[in-house]
Amino acid sequence: MFKGNLKLNLEPLERLFEPKLPPLIGCDITSSAVKMVEIAAAGKGLYRVERYAIEPLPRDAVEDGNINNLEAVTDSLKRGWKRMGTNIRNLALALPAAAVITRKIIVPAGQAERELELQVETEANQYIPFALEEVNLDFQVIGPAPNSPDDVEVLIAASRKDKIEDRVAAAAAADLKAVVMDIDSFAAQAAFELIEGQLPDAGKDLSVAIIDIGGAIMTVNVMRNGQSVYMREQPFGGNQLTQEIQSHFGMSPEEAEAAKRAGGLPDNYETDVLAPFLDRLGLEVARALQFFFASTQFNQINHILLAGGCAALPGIDEVVTKRAAVNTRVANPFANMALSSKIRPKQLTSDAPSLMVACGLAMRRFDA
Repeated sequence: MFKGNLKLNLEPLERLFEPKLPPLIGCDITSSAVKMVEIAAAGKGLYRVERYAIEPLPRDAVEDGNINNLEAVTDSLKRGWKRMGTNIRNLALALPAAAVITRKIIVPAGQAERELELQVETEANQYIPFALEEVNLDFQVIGPAPNSPDDVEVLIAASRKDKIEDRVAAAAAADLKAVVMDIDSFAAQAAFELIEGQLPDAGKDLSVAIIDIGGAIMTVNVMRNGQSVYMREQPFGGNQLTQEIQSHFGMSPEEAEAAKRAGGLPDNYETDVLAPFLDRLGLEVARALQFFFASTQFNQINHILLAGGCAALPGIDEVVTKRAAVNTRVANPFANMALSSKIRPKQLTSDAPSLMVACGLAMRRFDA
């Protein structure tokens, strides 16, 4: 079964479908921060969180997944790496799903790899609105094709080279090395596998909505039996809460963002600003589920997992449960992991939902 471990083939990084990867740091570059996670083996099937760091980015340094300020991203990478206190310089990075074109195709089974590559290139020409020399292209055999034992299903992924090169360049400028380029939604799915066992019957035959609420975008990814059956983005996120704080308390954008993260706002913050925002967020989630029901054959969501920076807001799970009428919990992919002495458990629990992608990327070192 395909587990979402596609890695884009980058010429400067050589082919990335290697049986074993070197020790690496999962690094998620978002619109608000650089998030870095290092995970080590702690016995058969067990893992330990060694260290992590979240380094804020200046406003507009990264927008819509595009790096607009390479120097700012490089500086955050340097600070995060230094604060982690690690000697590992290899990074697993991710592109936003919107920057990657993915398609599933059916091809005859038993082809040699070179034959399969040629067929993938031919098929890719039909789906990719750019010349092939302008993109990085990769593929992965998912497994036998449904209802066709003589064929296999193959996932193709392609992204414009400049999207990839910006991230590789930022890592190199920080004296770090990109060894994996993934897709953020696939990395989040890898982290979800760590949480799935916490659900009834380990999530078997359940529809689980992973709702990642970032700074500007809310992403809905519905998982069922290890496969993503629906994905949608809609414009809503923590930036709206920052703007409410800014206007309500007469703060600059930077002051409002810092106060949102660190606390210490006036007593009426929770009633006048936070509660109305959470209620809007709950309505947005309910609306997103209605889109899902209207555009798929499914008519039920069994569980909601909240991820992203907003998922750390107090009381968010209760508000979403009430508004969406679905059992909701805050995602913590580290819940069953050991923690090194460098980790503060309470702080990690608070940060965990915003580290889903970074965690999934860090787990790439264990890909067999």
